[in-house]
Amino acid sequence: LSICSKLCYAIGGAPNQVAGSATAFFLQLYLLDVAHITPFHASLVLFAGKASGAVTDPVAGFFISKSRWTRIGRLMPWMLACTPFTILSYFFMWYLPHFVVGRLAWYVTFHCLFQALTTLFQVPYSALTMFLSTDQKDRDSATAYRMTIEVLGTLIGAALQGQIVASAHVSHHCTVDSPVNTTDSWHDISSIPDPSDILSHQVSAYGVIGGVYVLGIVILFLGVKEKDDPYALNSDRAIPFCKGLALTMKHGPYVKLTASFLLISTAVQLEQGNFVLFCINAAGLRSHFQYLVVTILVSAAVSIPFWQKFLQRFGKKCAACGISWMIPFAVMLVTIPNLILAYFVAFVSGLSIAASLLLPWSMLPDVVDNFRLQNPHGKGQETIFYSSYVFFTKISAGIGLGISAAGLGFSGYKPGICRQSDNVILTLKILIGAVPAILILMGLFIFLFYPITEQSRKETKLALEELR
Repeated sequence: LSICSKLCYAIGGAPNQVAGSATAFFLQLYLLDVAHITPFHASLVLFAGKASGAVTDPVAGFFISKSRWTRIGRLMPWMLACTPFTILSYFFMWYLPHFVVGRLAWYVTFHCLFQALTTLFQVPYSALTMFLSTDQKDRDSATAYRMTIEVLGTLIGAALQGQIVASAHVSHHCTVDSPVNTTDSWHDISSIPDPSDILSHQVSAYGVIGGVYVLGIVILFLGVKEKDDPYALNSDRAIPFCKGLALTMKHGPYVKLTASFLLISTAVQLEQGNFVLFCINAAGLRSHFQYLVVTILVSAAVSIPFWQKFLQRFGKKCAACGISWMIPFAVMLVTIPNLILAYFVAFVSGLSIAASLLLPWSMLPDVVDNFRLQNPHGKGQETIFYSSYVFFTKISAGIGLGISAAGLGFSGYKPGICRQSDNVILTLKILIGAVPAILILMGLFIFLFYPITEQSRKETKLALEELR
């Protein structure tokens, strides 16, 4: 693969990350403190959106596996078709309607639509890795390019959305880094922002994000050539979806990889979803939260090439150790909230997040190759692997975020006040420190039993070349 092809492929995935990162970091805060819906309703919005995206994964995998080859490929038409609708659903998901009754239905509807549409893009886009080249090094390199550009896209999304949410949040009732709110009644504080004020900030930012979507899909379409299944003979028949799904669920390497990163990705989602709330309410960093988010993402972006070199030299299983780096630093931030320490923790967390993003997408092609070697006369299973992997990670993340939002509700979180109760602060510390640490350790323990090594990858590559 040429560098140009790898760059075009990588840029094509950036728009989803621009929008997705804004949602991951800021949607919970936006729903609670800007839209002013209750924590329980916010948990419904978060879980419903993730569940919608998760349900769409196998559905997308089924229909894509049934798609016929066209002049522009089998996967490309899906990505082209869903992009304009994704832009619209994203805008309305962040729009603050003038009515109060019915806001829950509004946000559930558009969050579900957004997650479903991004899934319809992400499944064929991620599966496209298998149709770029048959060479493992090319696919690994393309994945590293993709992760680097996607993290940069995540940075753009978090920066744009962070400014919007910050301008609405640090607003009419709280001084920056206000120490304590003297009243226990949040009803005494007028804090509902004017929708027209927020809309004026939104229009320019969403214009940029919409432009990124259009630019990304155009570059992907013009710069990437999708190849027909390079692994199959012309006489091979596609594996039926249900049979293929059953086979993937019995494939040992896939089950271990998915189970491991299901737990790890849930931990990362919990960190992302609650980090801003923790900075504002538990660490006294109200004026720094958007800059801390940017620090995390810059760290992740610049470290992707390092992790790519690391896994090439020491192997992919060894690179998983980097995911655990965030645990001790997150615990330190929870126990010793400090501005300098917060930026250091943000930097180290970015390194760990980069490893957790790169590794599963780099290892899934190895799993597909291993499966192909064991089932040499079937084809069309690539989208099944990718769609079911995203399905499980989204379901787990949706459950985790829903439970965390509900936990904030049970602990007494009150939108609009400058100082939350001690129970809320304790809950945020648990969601940032203890829970992600436990999930990451469990995921890494399962990962120890992942059977594909560097030696077995080379053997699989030689066997597939001989088979072809």
